[in-house]
Amino acid sequence: MTTLIINIKELLQVRKTAIAKVSGSEMAILPTIKNAFLIIKDNLIADFGSMDNLPKINADKTIDVTGKIILPSWCDSHTHIVYAGNREQEFVDRINGLTYEEIANRGGGILNSAKKLNESTEEEIYDQSKARLKEVMRLGTGAVEIKSGYGLTVDGELKMLRVIQRLAHNYPITIKATFLGAHAFPLEYKGNHQGYIDLIINEMLPEIAKNKLADFIDAFCETGYFTVDETKQIMEAGIRFGLKPKIHVNQFNSIGGIQAGIKYNALSVDHLEVMTTADINALKSTETMPVALPSCSYFLSIPYTPAREIIAAGLPLALATDYNPGSTPSGNMNFVVATACIKMKMTPEEAINAATINGAYAMGISETHGSITIGKKANLIITKPIPSYYQLPYAFGSNLIDAVLIEGEIFE
Repeated sequence: MTTLIINIKELLQVRKTAIAKVSGSEMAILPTIKNAFLIIKDNLIADFGSMDNLPKINADKTIDVTGKIILPSWCDSHTHIVYAGNREQEFVDRINGLTYEEIANRGGGILNSAKKLNESTEEEIYDQSKARLKEVMRLGTGAVEIKSGYGLTVDGELKMLRVIQRLAHNYPITIKATFLGAHAFPLEYKGNHQGYIDLIINEMLPEIAKNKLADFIDAFCETGYFTVDETKQIMEAGIRFGLKPKIHVNQFNSIGGIQAGIKYNALSVDHLEVMTTADINALKSTETMPVALPSCSYFLSIPYTPAREIIAAGLPLALATDYNPGSTPSGNMNFVVATACIKMKMTPEEAINAATINGAYAMGISETHGSITIGKKANLIITKPIPSYYQLPYAFGSNLIDAVLIEGEIFE
């Protein structure tokens, strides 16, 4: 099956040679071709270029997108899409003055979601989660990482990871699974942290490895959650079982979690709302991707990741949604890109790079996703007719997507 797309107003993120990520001042450069064509063969990008150089081709299907822009689909490297129920009441509690920590201390937060999840059947969780997955695909996401972490029991965590595996099997979107058993301490282990860590290491991880249920291991390294030393134990165990670390750090406090992640070659360090000069310097000359979650900052009214300082230090930056029931009940990457521009002062070029090629890097798929490159997956966003790609973050409340292609096919 060969599809030819013609008269593309502008084709964004074109990389003739595959790259892993962009960093520092390079993030401000977004290579494009105006008045372009794109050829898809089966589910891969086969060719692209200027309409002036359009080759003769017998395509099975031709799509004329006059006035429309095409870019790679979003790569959302940090989500918690698989969960049960919602936490609407906590949203109202925050409006009435309670803090995130106060809600957690009275049994809300992650523990509230864990209670709901463990009371739900696997089928119920799957049905709720697939609706969210389809929604984010229609919003332009073509690759997504999904974490466990709302089970906090052996059965609950395995149940979540099986749902993630099932979603990956049933939908064309690329899904990476992360084991986040170290999301919070269950109530019964509040006074016995090592007991829960032993449960993660001795009971959860062997089952996960045996059934190949996860790609990554994660921990919430934060005051009141997992200490740096506890996080190190969990990362070391995950590595022994073949999982690469990704880590929640610096959401509310800088406690040395970034340095711990770097020590274990974490693929990414995520959140980063609170950053010190030492944290930024530690990331230099590493292969670890900093990941910002601006819609979490928006929803919780907490600081935004200091993107300008990170980029000025020559570092890369990725953007992701943090889609979850408590602190970011949205998987809309278009809003993430807009918010990064509006609140973090990223340029549209930087934000698009952060949400495509750098997002792909942050989940280990930059060889197949994140740019318009021959041989990569034909996962694409076709916009409505718009004046320029600046319109994407500028008109932040408008749906500017005309169609989404996943593996070369329009996703309805």
